[in-house]
Amino acid sequence: MASHRRPKQPSRARVTVLTTAAAAAVALSSQAANAAPSEKPSKDEVKAKVDKLYQEAEQATEKYNGAKEKQEKLQKEISTIQDDVARGQKELNDLRDGLGSMASAQYRSGGIDPSLQLFLSADPDDYLDKASTLDQLSAQQVDGLKKIQEKQRELAQQRSEASEKLKDLSSTRTELGKKKKEVQGKLAAAQKLLNSLTAEEKAQLAEEEQRASRNSERQALSAGDASTGTRAGTSTGTGRAAAAFAAAQSKLGSPYVYGATGPSSYDCSGLTQWAYAQAGVGLPRTSEAQTGAGTRIYSQSQLQVGDLVFFFNDLHHVGLYAGNGQIIHAPRTGTVVRYESMNTIGGPFMFGVRV
Repeated sequence: MASHRRPKQPSRARVTVLTTAAAAAVALSSQAANAAPSEKPSKDEVKAKVDKLYQEAEQATEKYNGAKEKQEKLQKEISTIQDDVARGQKELNDLRDGLGSMASAQYRSGGIDPSLQLFLSADPDDYLDKASTLDQLSAQQVDGLKKIQEKQRELAQQRSEASEKLKDLSSTRTELGKKKKEVQGKLAAAQKLLNSLTAEEKAQLAEEEQRASRNSERQALSAGDASTGTRAGTSTGTGRAAAAFAAAQSKLGSPYVYGATGPSSYDCSGLTQWAYAQAGVGLPRTSEAQTGAGTRIYSQSQLQVGDLVFFFNDLHHVGLYAGNGQIIHAPRTGTVVRYESMNTIGGPFMFGVRV
Protein backbone atom coordinates (compact mmCIF):
# COMPACT_ATOMS: atom_id res chain seq x y z
CA MET A 1 0.00 0.00 0.00
CA ALA A 2 1.45 3.41 -1.06
CA SER A 3 2.52 5.82 1.64
CA HIS A 4 0.58 9.10 1.90
CA ARG A 5 2.96 10.90 4.22
CA ARG A 6 3.39 14.63 3.52
CA PRO A 7 6.88 15.69 2.30
CA LYS A 8 9.09 17.40 4.84
CA GLN A 9 8.84 21.19 4.56
CA PRO A 10 12.06 23.28 4.42
CA SER A 11 12.93 25.21 7.52
CA ARG A 12 12.34 28.95 7.72
CA ALA A 13 16.10 29.62 7.82
CA ARG A 14 16.65 27.62 4.61
CA VAL A 15 13.83 29.48 2.85
CA THR A 16 15.36 32.80 3.89
CA VAL A 17 18.82 31.88 2.51
CA LEU A 18 17.41 30.65 -0.79
CA THR A 19 15.26 33.72 -1.20
CA THR A 20 18.19 36.04 -0.50
CA ALA A 21 20.43 34.23 -2.98
CA ALA A 22 17.76 34.35 -5.67
CA ALA A 23 17.22 38.05 -5.11
CA ALA A 24 20.97 38.70 -5.35
CA ALA A 25 21.20 36.72 -8.58
CA VAL A 26 18.32 38.71 -10.08
CA ALA A 27 19.96 41.98 -9.01
CA LEU A 28 23.30 41.02 -10.50
CA SER A 29 21.77 39.93 -13.77
CA SER A 30 19.84 43.17 -13.90
CA GLN A 31 22.99 45.22 -13.29
CA ALA A 32 24.86 43.29 -15.97
CA ALA A 33 22.06 43.92 -18.41
CA ASN A 34 21.94 47.64 -17.66
CA ALA A 35 25.75 48.21 -17.40
CA ALA A 36 27.41 49.76 -20.41
CA PRO A 37 29.82 47.36 -22.08
CA SER A 38 33.53 48.20 -21.69
CA GLU A 39 34.27 50.56 -24.56
CA LYS A 40 37.28 50.10 -26.79
CA PRO A 41 39.49 53.22 -26.92
CA SER A 42 38.79 55.37 -29.95
CA LYS A 43 41.36 55.91 -32.68
CA ASP A 44 42.12 59.40 -31.38
CA GLU A 45 42.51 58.13 -27.80
CA VAL A 46 44.93 55.46 -28.95
CA LYS A 47 46.86 58.03 -30.98
CA ALA A 48 47.14 60.34 -27.96
CA LYS A 49 48.47 57.52 -25.77
CA VAL A 50 50.87 56.35 -28.48
CA ASP A 51 52.17 59.90 -29.04
CA LYS A 52 52.84 60.22 -25.30
CA LEU A 53 54.74 56.92 -25.26
CA TYR A 54 56.76 58.01 -28.28
CA GLN A 55 57.69 61.28 -26.54
CA GLU A 56 58.82 59.32 -23.46
CA ALA A 57 60.78 56.96 -25.71
CA GLU A 58 62.51 59.90 -27.37
CA GLN A 59 63.43 61.35 -23.97
CA ALA A 60 64.99 58.02 -23.06
CA THR A 61 66.65 57.85 -26.48
CA GLU A 62 68.46 61.15 -25.93
CA LYS A 63 69.70 59.91 -22.55
CA TYR A 64 70.76 56.67 -24.25
CA ASN A 65 72.64 58.71 -26.86
CA GLY A 66 74.38 60.69 -24.13
CA ALA A 67 75.45 57.53 -22.29
CA LYS A 68 76.67 55.97 -25.53
CA GLU A 69 78.69 59.07 -26.40
CA LYS A 70 80.22 59.10 -22.92
CA GLN A 71 81.09 55.41 -23.23
CA GLU A 72 82.88 55.96 -26.54
CA LYS A 73 84.76 58.96 -25.13
CA LEU A 74 85.85 57.02 -22.04
CA GLN A 75 87.02 54.10 -24.16
CA LYS A 76 89.21 56.43 -26.24
CA GLU A 77 90.61 58.13 -23.13
CA ILE A 78 91.39 54.80 -21.48
CA SER A 79 93.08 53.54 -24.63
CA THR A 80 95.22 56.69 -24.79
CA ILE A 81 96.22 56.38 -21.12
CA GLN A 82 97.09 52.72 -21.55
CA ASP A 83 99.30 53.60 -24.54
CA ASP A 84 100.97 56.33 -22.48
CA VAL A 85 101.56 53.90 -19.61
CA ALA A 86 103.13 51.36 -21.97
CA ARG A 87 105.47 54.00 -23.41
CA GLY A 88 106.24 55.30 -19.93
CA GLN A 89 107.08 51.84 -18.66
CA LYS A 90 109.51 51.39 -21.54
CA GLU A 91 111.14 54.74 -20.74
CA LEU A 92 111.40 53.71 -17.10
CA ASN A 93 113.01 50.41 -18.06
CA ASP A 94 115.48 52.25 -20.28
CA LEU A 95 116.37 54.62 -17.45
CA ARG A 96 116.92 51.71 -15.08
CA ASP A 97 119.02 49.90 -17.67
CA GLY A 98 121.14 53.04 -18.06
CA LEU A 99 121.70 53.32 -14.35
CA GLY A 100 122.51 49.62 -14.22
CA SER A 101 125.15 50.09 -16.90
CA MET A 102 126.65 52.87 -14.85
CA ALA A 103 126.79 50.57 -11.83
CA SER A 104 128.49 47.87 -13.92
CA ALA A 105 131.13 50.34 -15.02
CA GLN A 106 131.76 51.34 -11.42
CA TYR A 107 132.07 47.71 -10.41
CA ARG A 108 134.66 47.06 -13.10
CA SER A 109 136.63 50.11 -12.02
CA GLY A 110 136.72 49.24 -8.35
CA GLY A 111 133.31 48.52 -6.92
CA ILE A 112 129.78 49.95 -6.78
CA ASP A 113 129.07 52.99 -4.69
CA PRO A 114 127.14 51.75 -1.61
CA SER A 115 124.39 54.31 -2.17
CA LEU A 116 123.93 53.23 -5.81
CA GLN A 117 123.96 49.60 -4.76
CA LEU A 118 121.20 50.44 -2.28
CA PHE A 119 119.13 51.96 -5.10
CA LEU A 120 119.47 48.92 -7.30
CA SER A 121 117.98 46.72 -4.58
CA ALA A 122 115.32 49.07 -3.13
CA ASP A 123 112.60 51.60 -3.97
CA PRO A 124 114.27 54.83 -5.17
CA ASP A 125 111.37 56.94 -3.83
CA ASP A 126 112.28 56.11 -0.25
CA TYR A 127 115.95 56.31 -1.11
CA LEU A 128 115.82 59.80 -2.65
CA ASP A 129 113.87 61.15 0.30
CA LYS A 130 117.06 60.78 2.32
CA ALA A 131 118.93 63.82 1.14
CA SER A 132 122.15 62.88 2.87
CA THR A 133 122.72 60.06 0.39
CA LEU A 134 122.82 62.48 -2.53
CA ASP A 135 126.28 63.57 -1.49
CA GLN A 136 127.52 60.06 -2.18
CA LEU A 137 126.34 60.08 -5.82
CA SER A 138 127.69 61.79 -8.88
CA ALA A 139 125.61 64.50 -10.58
CA GLN A 140 124.89 62.11 -13.45
CA GLN A 141 123.65 59.43 -11.06
CA VAL A 142 121.45 61.90 -9.17
CA ASP A 143 119.91 63.10 -12.43
CA GLY A 144 119.21 59.52 -13.50
CA LEU A 145 117.57 58.64 -10.18
CA LYS A 146 115.40 61.74 -10.26
CA LYS A 147 114.20 60.94 -13.77
CA ILE A 148 113.29 57.43 -12.65
CA GLN A 149 111.44 58.77 -9.64
CA GLU A 150 109.46 61.28 -11.75
CA LYS A 151 108.59 58.60 -14.29
CA GLN A 152 107.40 56.24 -11.56
CA ARG A 153 105.16 58.91 -10.07
CA GLU A 154 103.79 59.81 -13.52
CA LEU A 155 102.99 56.15 -14.24
CA ALA A 156 101.31 55.71 -10.86
CA GLN A 157 99.10 58.74 -11.54
CA GLN A 158 98.20 57.51 -15.04
CA ARG A 159 97.34 54.04 -13.74
CA SER A 160 95.13 55.58 -11.03
CA GLU A 161 93.38 57.75 -13.64
CA ALA A 162 92.83 54.73 -15.87
CA SER A 163 91.37 52.79 -12.94
CA GLU A 164 88.85 55.57 -12.18
CA LYS A 165 87.84 55.85 -15.82
CA LEU A 166 87.32 52.10 -16.01
CA LYS A 167 84.92 52.32 -13.04
CA ASP A 168 83.11 55.21 -14.75
CA LEU A 169 82.96 53.18 -17.95
CA SER A 170 81.38 50.25 -16.12
CA SER A 171 78.63 52.41 -14.58
CA THR A 172 78.07 54.15 -17.94
CA ARG A 173 77.56 50.78 -19.63
CA THR A 174 75.03 49.86 -16.95
CA GLU A 175 73.17 53.14 -17.53
CA LEU A 176 73.28 52.54 -21.29
CA GLY A 177 71.65 49.14 -20.84
CA LYS A 178 68.90 50.57 -18.65
CA LYS A 179 68.06 53.33 -21.12
CA LYS A 180 68.00 50.86 -24.00
CA LYS A 181 65.50 48.69 -22.11
CA GLU A 182 63.42 51.76 -21.27
CA VAL A 183 63.25 52.82 -24.92
CA GLN A 184 62.35 49.31 -26.04
CA GLY A 185 59.65 49.07 -23.35
CA LYS A 186 58.01 52.34 -24.41
CA LEU A 187 58.09 51.34 -28.07
CA ALA A 188 56.63 47.91 -27.31
CA ALA A 189 53.77 49.49 -25.31
CA ALA A 190 53.07 51.89 -28.19
CA GLN A 191 53.05 49.05 -30.71
CA LYS A 192 50.64 47.06 -28.53
CA LEU A 193 48.22 49.99 -28.56
CA LEU A 194 48.54 50.39 -32.32
CA ASN A 195 47.86 46.68 -32.79
CA SER A 196 44.51 47.17 -31.05
CA LEU A 197 43.32 49.34 -33.94
CA THR A 198 41.49 47.94 -36.93
CA ALA A 199 43.12 47.96 -40.33
CA GLU A 200 40.80 50.78 -41.35
CA GLU A 201 41.76 52.89 -38.32
CA LYS A 202 45.46 52.32 -38.99
CA ALA A 203 44.98 53.42 -42.59
CA GLN A 204 43.17 56.56 -41.42
CA LEU A 205 46.01 57.49 -39.06
CA ALA A 206 48.57 56.95 -41.80
CA GLU A 207 46.60 59.12 -44.21
CA GLU A 208 46.28 61.88 -41.62
CA GLU A 209 50.05 61.90 -41.08
CA GLN A 210 50.78 61.89 -44.79
CA ARG A 211 48.34 64.74 -45.39
CA ALA A 212 49.92 66.81 -42.62
CA SER A 213 53.41 66.12 -44.00
CA ARG A 214 52.35 67.15 -47.53
CA ASN A 215 50.87 70.39 -46.22
CA SER A 216 54.06 71.13 -44.29
CA GLU A 217 56.16 70.43 -47.36
CA ARG A 218 54.10 72.86 -49.42
CA GLN A 219 54.46 75.53 -46.75
CA ALA A 220 58.22 74.98 -46.54
CA LEU A 221 58.69 75.05 -50.30
CA SER A 222 56.72 78.28 -50.56
CA ALA A 223 59.06 79.74 -47.94
CA GLY A 224 62.04 78.65 -50.03
CA ASP A 225 60.62 80.45 -53.07
CA ALA A 226 60.03 83.65 -51.13
CA SER A 227 62.56 86.47 -51.17
CA THR A 228 64.83 86.64 -48.17
CA GLY A 229 63.14 88.40 -45.27
CA THR A 230 59.96 89.37 -47.14
CA ARG A 231 57.83 87.63 -44.52
CA ALA A 232 58.40 86.86 -40.88
CA GLY A 233 60.00 83.48 -40.44
CA THR A 234 60.89 82.91 -44.11
CA SER A 235 64.48 84.20 -44.24
CA THR A 236 66.65 81.78 -46.13
CA GLY A 237 69.72 80.37 -44.45
CA THR A 238 73.17 81.00 -45.84
CA GLY A 239 76.53 79.25 -45.77
CA ARG A 240 76.73 76.37 -43.33
CA ALA A 241 73.03 76.48 -42.39
CA ALA A 242 71.97 76.30 -46.04
CA ALA A 243 74.35 73.40 -46.69
CA ALA A 244 73.08 71.51 -43.62
CA PHE A 245 69.47 72.11 -44.64
CA ALA A 246 70.14 70.82 -48.16
CA ALA A 247 71.75 67.70 -46.66
CA ALA A 248 68.69 67.11 -44.47
CA GLN A 249 66.41 67.53 -47.49
CA SER A 250 68.34 64.80 -49.27
CA LYS A 251 67.31 62.40 -46.49
CA LEU A 252 63.56 63.01 -46.65
CA GLY A 253 61.86 59.62 -46.38
CA SER A 254 64.69 57.95 -44.42
CA PRO A 255 63.33 55.93 -41.47
CA TYR A 256 63.58 56.97 -37.84
CA VAL A 257 65.64 54.54 -35.75
CA TYR A 258 66.55 55.40 -32.17
CA GLY A 259 70.30 55.86 -31.69
CA ALA A 260 70.93 56.13 -35.46
CA THR A 261 73.13 58.83 -37.01
CA GLY A 262 72.89 57.92 -40.68
CA PRO A 263 73.48 57.56 -43.46
CA SER A 264 70.35 55.43 -44.00
CA SER A 265 68.39 56.05 -40.77
CA TYR A 266 68.31 58.67 -38.01
CA ASP A 267 66.89 59.79 -34.72
CA CYS A 268 66.22 63.52 -34.19
CA SER A 269 69.66 64.64 -32.99
CA GLY A 270 71.32 62.07 -35.25
CA LEU A 271 69.81 63.82 -38.28
CA THR A 272 70.88 67.32 -37.24
CA GLN A 273 74.37 66.10 -36.33
CA TRP A 274 74.74 64.33 -39.69
CA ALA A 275 73.33 67.27 -41.69
CA TYR A 276 75.73 69.78 -40.17
CA ALA A 277 78.63 67.36 -40.57
CA GLN A 278 77.99 67.54 -44.32
CA ALA A 279 78.48 71.31 -43.99
CA GLY A 280 81.79 70.80 -42.19
CA VAL A 281 80.42 71.50 -38.70
CA GLY A 282 80.80 69.05 -35.83
CA LEU A 283 77.78 69.04 -33.51
CA PRO A 284 77.52 67.16 -30.20
CA ARG A 285 75.50 63.95 -30.20
CA THR A 286 72.47 64.85 -28.07
CA SER A 287 69.80 67.50 -28.62
CA GLU A 288 70.51 69.09 -25.24
CA ALA A 289 74.22 69.37 -25.99
CA GLN A 290 73.49 70.82 -29.43
CA THR A 291 71.83 73.84 -27.80
CA GLY A 292 75.32 75.20 -27.12
CA ALA A 293 76.46 75.02 -30.74
CA GLY A 294 75.74 78.66 -31.61
CA THR A 295 73.67 81.77 -30.93
CA ARG A 296 70.21 81.28 -29.46
CA ILE A 297 67.19 82.76 -31.26
CA TYR A 298 64.14 83.05 -29.03
CA SER A 299 61.75 84.70 -31.49
CA GLN A 300 60.25 82.37 -34.08
CA SER A 301 59.94 85.31 -36.47
CA GLN A 302 63.75 85.68 -36.47
CA LEU A 303 64.47 82.07 -37.45
CA GLN A 304 66.23 81.37 -40.73
CA VAL A 305 66.21 78.22 -42.84
CA GLY A 306 68.75 75.76 -41.47
CA ASP A 307 68.68 77.01 -37.88
CA LEU A 308 68.42 74.30 -35.23
CA VAL A 309 65.06 74.38 -33.46
CA PHE A 310 64.44 72.82 -30.03
CA PHE A 311 61.22 71.62 -28.41
CA PHE A 312 59.94 70.51 -24.97
CA ASN A 313 61.10 71.86 -21.63
CA ASP A 314 63.84 69.26 -21.34
CA LEU A 315 65.01 69.98 -24.93
CA HIS A 316 64.75 66.34 -25.98
CA HIS A 317 63.72 67.09 -29.57
CA VAL A 318 65.52 69.00 -32.32
CA GLY A 319 65.02 69.66 -36.02
CA LEU A 320 66.07 72.08 -38.77
CA TYR A 321 63.95 75.15 -39.51
CA ALA A 322 62.45 75.02 -43.01
CA GLY A 323 60.61 78.37 -43.13
CA ASN A 324 56.93 79.35 -42.71
CA GLY A 325 56.74 77.69 -39.30
CA GLN A 326 57.81 74.29 -40.69
CA ILE A 327 60.78 72.07 -39.84
CA ILE A 328 62.56 69.04 -41.25
CA HIS A 329 63.10 66.43 -38.56
CA ALA A 330 63.15 62.74 -37.68
CA PRO A 331 59.99 62.56 -35.54
CA ARG A 332 59.76 59.12 -33.91
CA THR A 333 59.68 55.37 -34.42
CA GLY A 334 57.36 54.35 -37.24
CA THR A 335 57.91 57.58 -39.19
CA VAL A 336 60.46 58.95 -41.62
CA VAL A 337 62.45 62.15 -41.99
CA ARG A 338 59.83 64.66 -43.09
CA TYR A 339 58.51 68.21 -43.00
CA GLU A 340 56.18 69.10 -40.14
CA SER A 341 54.54 72.18 -38.69
CA MET A 342 56.09 73.45 -35.46
CA ASN A 343 52.55 73.57 -34.08
CA THR A 344 52.09 69.80 -34.29
CA ILE A 345 55.34 68.61 -32.68
CA GLY A 346 53.54 67.87 -29.42
CA GLY A 347 55.66 70.11 -27.24
CA PRO A 348 56.44 73.83 -27.02
CA PHE A 349 59.08 75.53 -29.16
CA MET A 350 61.84 76.65 -26.78
CA PHE A 351 64.34 78.47 -29.02
CA GLY A 352 66.46 78.15 -32.12
CA VAL A 353 70.23 78.06 -32.46
CA ARG A 354 72.11 79.66 -35.34
CA VAL A 355 75.30 77.66 -35.86
